[in-house]
Amino acid sequence: MEEINRDKLKHLFGHWIEHNENHCDSFEKWIPQLEDAGFQQAAEYVSAASSEMEQSTDMLRKALESLE
Repeated sequence: MEEINRDKLKHLFGHWIEHNENHCDSFEKWIPQLEDAGFQQAAEYVSAASSEMEQSTDMLRKALESLE
C-alpha cells in the first residue's frame, strides 16, 4: 500500500477541491439552460447537486485545514 503523508494529502485534497469547484461552475451554467429548455425538475435536481457539491467542498477544505 502507498505511504500517506501530509504533503500528498494536501495535494490530493487541493485537487479534489478544485475538481468540485469546476463541477459546481458547470452545474450553475447549466441550470438556467435547463430551465429555459423547459426541464424545470432537472434544473432543480442539478441545483440540489450543486449545493451538495458545495457542502462536500467545504468538508474537503476543513480536511485540508486540519492538516496544518
